[in-house]
Amino acid sequence: MTVWLACCVQQAVAQEETYRFDLGAQAGVSGYIGDASSSIFSHPGFAGGVSFRYLPDVRWALRTMFNAMSLSGNTADMDDVLPDGAQYSFRSTVFELGERIEFNFFAYGIGETYKRLRRWSPYLTAGVGFTLASSGGQTAFGLNIPMGAGVKYKIKERLNLGFEFTMTKVFSDHVDGPLSDLYQIKSSFVKNTDWYSNISVSLTYEFGKRCATCHYVD
Repeated sequence: MTVWLACCVQQAVAQEETYRFDLGAQAGVSGYIGDASSSIFSHPGFAGGVSFRYLPDVRWALRTMFNAMSLSGNTADMDDVLPDGAQYSFRSTVFELGERIEFNFFAYGIGETYKRLRRWSPYLTAGVGFTLASSGGQTAFGLNIPMGAGVKYKIKERLNLGFEFTMTKVFSDHVDGPLSDLYQIKSSFVKNTDWYSNISVSLTYEFGKRCATCHYVD
C-alpha cells in the first residue's frame, strides 16, 4: 500500500512539469535623455530584441539580452538655452548586449501546488552590459547599467507574456553622436553621460524539463 501511494505521488509531481530555460523576443518603444533632450518621451523610437533566461527557481532568473533600437533628440524642443543660442539634433542606432538578474515578487509558475505558485508576478531587474552606438558617422562604445521593473504572466504552461520598463545608464557621452558637454558642466551625472529607456512587451517559450522529484509532506 505504501509503495503504491509513493508511486502515485511521484507520478502526480512528474505531471506538474517545470523548465530550466526560456527563449523569446521583445519589441517596444525607446527613449533618450542626454545633452539633446530633457524627457525620455520627447522623441520615441523603435526597440526590439531577443532574450535567453536561465530559471534556477520560481523567484529568480538570469537573463541574457540583445537589443537594437533607434534614438533621437533635438535641442530646439528644450526649454534650456545653449551657449550662443546654438541648436543640435541627432539620430543614432544603438545595440546593447548584457546580463541581468530578475527577482519575482511571487513564486511564479503553473503546477507544483506545494510551492503556492502564481500565474503572474511583478519583478525587478538590474544588470550590466555594453552599448554600441552609431550616429553622424561616429561609433561609440561604453559600459551600461540597466535598471527596471516589469510584470510577467503565464499564458499557458510554457508560454509567458511580459511587460517591462527599463532605464539604462551608459558610461559614454557619445550615444548621441558628436554632442558632448554642451552645458560645460563637468560634474553633471545626467548631462555628461547618456541614458536611454525601453518600454517593451515580450513573449517567451520555456524548454529543458527539470528532473522530477518526490516531495514528502507530513
